[in-house]
Amino acid sequence: MKLQRLLSLTRQAVDAYGMIDDGDRIAIGVSGGKDSLALLYAMENLMKFYPKKFEICAVTVDLGYEGFDLSGIEKLCRQLSVPFQAVSTDIGKILKAREESSPCSLCAKLRKGALNRRALELGCNKVAYGHHKNDFVETMMLSLIYEGRFYSFPPKTFLDRTGLTLIRPLLYVDEADIIGFSRKYQLPVCKNPCPADGYTKREYVKKVTKNLEHDNPGVRDRMFHAILNGNLPGWPGNESMEESI
Repeated sequence: MKLQRLLSLTRQAVDAYGMIDDGDRIAIGVSGGKDSLALLYAMENLMKFYPKKFEICAVTVDLGYEGFDLSGIEKLCRQLSVPFQAVSTDIGKILKAREESSPCSLCAKLRKGALNRRALELGCNKVAYGHHKNDFVETMMLSLIYEGRFYSFPPKTFLDRTGLTLIRPLLYVDEADIIGFSRKYQLPVCKNPCPADGYTKREYVKKVTKNLEHDNPGVRDRMFHAILNGNLPGWPGNESMEESI
């Protein structure tokens, strides 16, 4: 996928859900994975021509695992002239001490908390995540299978406890296109240092969804449109539920 296509899809999502306003300062959560790096690339380029003026900065939450190399992220931010900050944490040690069989929920909560605190310190009023179309579908499947409800995270959420607004500008972008974009533009993807990587419920659901798509071509898009039209909690028109930080 070329940059022009990425920008087109990103702008469609931003416009459709009113993700950006004049004067916004947005912290991009950059994990070092392909999705967050593609989001950083898209938002920096969108900033150049979008009619509503906004600023961005990149924030990486370092979980404290050995072997996590930030140099590639730092170099890309310098190339894009985007301010970058790394947040050092002991999240990895905390998870190891807890010895939980499924640490993902706690890890996510701690990472989001660290990111939100730094965003506020940097004077940001919004935080952007790199969740793409596949993530929305897989989150819906996780909710169906493990919680018995039809739900997926919203494209835009106001967090009452922090005053931050969370946005997901890659809503309309397929993961396959992000993979292609990452390769074409040689994004400095970092290997995920988490020991649970590849063994999570989300990874299981990703495989299930992939098999469903193989056996029923187009089913992922149909599920995605069901989400868009599902009047889900927290989505526009039904914003009573705040997303957990």
